[in-house]
Amino acid sequence: MDAIVADYFAMLSEDLARRPYVKSRHSAALMDEIGRTHRSVEFKHQNISAVLEELGMPWIPGYKPKRNYQAAIFGAIDRYLTGRGIPTYEQLPPTVLNVAEEGDVFIAPPPAPDFASTQPAPLVSLLRKFDPVERDYRNRALGAAGEEFIMGVERKRLIGIDRPDLARKIRWIAAEDGDGAGYDVLSFEPDGKERLIEVKTTNGSARTPFFLTRNEHEVADSRPDAWHLYRVHLFAQSPRVFTIKPPLDQALSLRAETWRATPI
Repeated sequence: MDAIVADYFAMLSEDLARRPYVKSRHSAALMDEIGRTHRSVEFKHQNISAVLEELGMPWIPGYKPKRNYQAAIFGAIDRYLTGRGIPTYEQLPPTVLNVAEEGDVFIAPPPAPDFASTQPAPLVSLLRKFDPVERDYRNRALGAAGEEFIMGVERKRLIGIDRPDLARKIRWIAAEDGDGAGYDVLSFEPDGKERLIEVKTTNGSARTPFFLTRNEHEVADSRPDAWHLYRVHLFAQSPRVFTIKPPLDQALSLRAETWRATPI
């Protein structure tokens, strides 16, 4: 299992760096090393993809996630990540911010998952140890890169509808004024009305959860016609965005996880 997990992460590193590699050669080398069949190796690679998707991490597109897990996979991934740490993907290829030139980055919000909601206990333990929500929240470089990406997307959108005047007025509120506004980017509708964009970015899939602050929620409630949530996902690979409008409780499952505590 340790050999399979290490080999998977080696291929994932090549994939994220846009360097060519041949999966069949990796599989053949593994089969020689560990004496397993190609089907067995392939299945375990798909197990790893499923676990990484749950952890809010990139996974190899050629290995579609399979969630009928073999229990030993959790320990092997835990050992790998504990020994090496969660790989960082802040140093994104320069082309990532130009992805909007390749086509529309906006997609529909993800549907409800088509697999059982009950997670195996070892996976729950992994999620607590390598919490994707907390990791994304503290990854300032990732957050800033996602906001910069959306600035570019919005400029292209407005220029594309013949409003370059509005494109020039877009402001990066989070960088210029700080995080207290309840949104990150000030953009505009075609008629000039404000579009307040809160950007949430992850290298994981569209299903990766995220933190929403009380201030962001209050601004969404107070300005529902203007406020938009842009969920940027798959950022290190092929960035895509889905959007959500208030009322948020109709589109998101909101659960309180922190409290502001004052001694009494």
